[in-house]
Amino acid sequence: MLVAGNWKCNKLLNEAELFVEELKGELEKAGGENWSERGCDVMVAPPAPYLAAWAQRVAGAFAVGAQHCSHVSPGAHTGDFTAAMLSSCEVDMVILGHSERRADHRETDEQVAAQLRQALDAGLRPILCCGESLSSREAGNHFDWVKGQISAATAGLSNRDISLVDIAYEPIWAIGTGVTASTGQAQEMHAFIRSTVGQLHGDAVASGMRILYGGSCKPSNAAELFACPDVDGGLIGGAALDPVSFAAIVVAAQCVVCPS
Repeated sequence: MLVAGNWKCNKLLNEAELFVEELKGELEKAGGENWSERGCDVMVAPPAPYLAAWAQRVAGAFAVGAQHCSHVSPGAHTGDFTAAMLSSCEVDMVILGHSERRADHRETDEQVAAQLRQALDAGLRPILCCGESLSSREAGNHFDWVKGQISAATAGLSNRDISLVDIAYEPIWAIGTGVTASTGQAQEMHAFIRSTVGQLHGDAVASGMRILYGGSCKPSNAAELFACPDVDGGLIGGAALDPVSFAAIVVAAQCVVCPS
């Protein structure tokens, strides 16, 4: 399992520093350290200005992620930062293709594909986001939409590379709305994503891939969602801003892996 927190554009530096200590405390209260050894990886992605300082402050308590990286190589690209720069700051993971990046910054499938390759070349573990709008789902083309996003992003990747990628399904109609996909809807799309990866890259790669749910996941529904056969954790938004709520989601994921 992987429980990944995406802070988006939230918290000032002092708030972020306090969060680190509070989350460490909550995770220790919930069962100590080494959550990865207990079947659940934990990652938090704060805003980019905090990443270098955070990586030192976190000190292995959980993984540090970035919310974005550039699709271009180093050069005259004001405001951009590369995956290699993130790696040099001891960042572990990077979220790519989030629906808000696609909408707010007009990121294309081609740019997301280039970001994915930059991240892999830099030794980062990418979380590739995909998901449909409400209009796409209502029109009945949500499966084709998601398949197109995955196909475009992973085209040309070796099986070794794709095995290092996590996919996050984020139904756009459920992000920040309080509306959550039903367990049936989540499982149906996650199973479809795994099948799509199998068709593109082989069943062995697909069966070993983590597919996360991202869409108003919170402590009250996390256990039910994570119990779905093809849901391997969550990309958490609003609930990741509160260390108590986020730790509760981590515990829910770990309990699914090790019920005892």
